[in-house]
Amino acid sequence: MSGAIHCSIYRRSPGHRCTVFSQFFCYPKLEAGARNSRLIASYSKQFIINASQPASDKIFDLAAFEKFLHDKIKVDNRVGNLGDTIQISQVGDGKIEVVAHMQFSGRYLKYLTKKFLKKQQLRDWLRVVSTSQGVYELRFFNVVNDEADEDDE
Repeated sequence: MSGAIHCSIYRRSPGHRCTVFSQFFCYPKLEAGARNSRLIASYSKQFIINASQPASDKIFDLAAFEKFLHDKIKVDNRVGNLGDTIQISQVGDGKIEVVAHMQFSGRYLKYLTKKFLKKQQLRDWLRVVSTSQGVYELRFFNVVNDEADEDDE
């Protein structure tokens, strides 16, 4: 708590002494750049989107998806403001890596992936599944053949 100042608010009741109403710590205001540089140095998170299965079937364009993420990810409520805080790159065959040096939600990345699938009219065949923390995978829906089940009965 370096730079913190201990502050108290006193309340005076009629006919009584002053009593401490609330105690808290006051922090001096930091400039936006100083606050952000401290956050950048201390926070880093990595996300991987594995689209190798649909990319190997040639129904999913990985380069277009990477460009979509570059264009649509918002930083400080502005689109196209990635800077050095978020890096997007292709890793291996069918994988995209997103490295965020600020607070960034995996649910937001999943939302953007679903939005891209809807735009490409692939949402009916593909779904986004979280396989582990920070790893999302595009999988085909499991289609059960109901007609074959009815013929067996």
